[in-house]
Amino acid sequence: MLLRVHQFIPVTRVEGPGIRACIQVQGCPIHCPGCAVPFTWAADGGIAMEVEQLAEQILQGPEVEGVTFLGGEPFAQARALAQLGGILKNEGLSVMTFTGYLIENLRSSGNQDYLDLLAVTDLLIDGPFQKDRLDTSRPWVGSSNQRYHFLTDRYFHLQDQLAEIPNRLEVRLAPDGRVKVNGLAEVKDLEDLFGRLL
Repeated sequence: MLLRVHQFIPVTRVEGPGIRACIQVQGCPIHCPGCAVPFTWAADGGIAMEVEQLAEQILQGPEVEGVTFLGGEPFAQARALAQLGGILKNEGLSVMTFTGYLIENLRSSGNQDYLDLLAVTDLLIDGPFQKDRLDTSRPWVGSSNQRYHFLTDRYFHLQDQLAEIPNRLEVRLAPDGRVKVNGLAEVKDLEDLFGRLL
């Protein structure tokens, strides 16, 4: 089964609890105004990768405690991500999933692929990004409407610690000289960061 991927990060410390792999999927039908990654919206962008190939890369790569699915919109490719999540969960890894949809709508949709992705997800963050409700005071979210759902007990212990976990950025310099940033920050912080690099 194929998954359309915008970016695969083999190891990250900013896209969820602990040290994780991260798959940023390509394609999003929601198109939140003010989205930080509109280049992930096009469903035909990115690259197509086999689910089994991605699973192998994660399992044979740097040691991680889990994988994070973000977008784009992960539920636009729920079937492939549910399959990938199932493989990784069988190997003891955790799954964290972001979505612009609400969990209530996903659960009541009758869409088995959505339910299967929820079934392999330990921690879900739901809700569309709302630029007028910008909030970077909580980890991993961008606006105050977004919610944490602890779907298993894997990360339930973090529920009372969220206020102590900061949002962070990772900056990587690619071999071809490109600068890649992942994580969450306000635009003014990014401008300040890159202003200092010039």
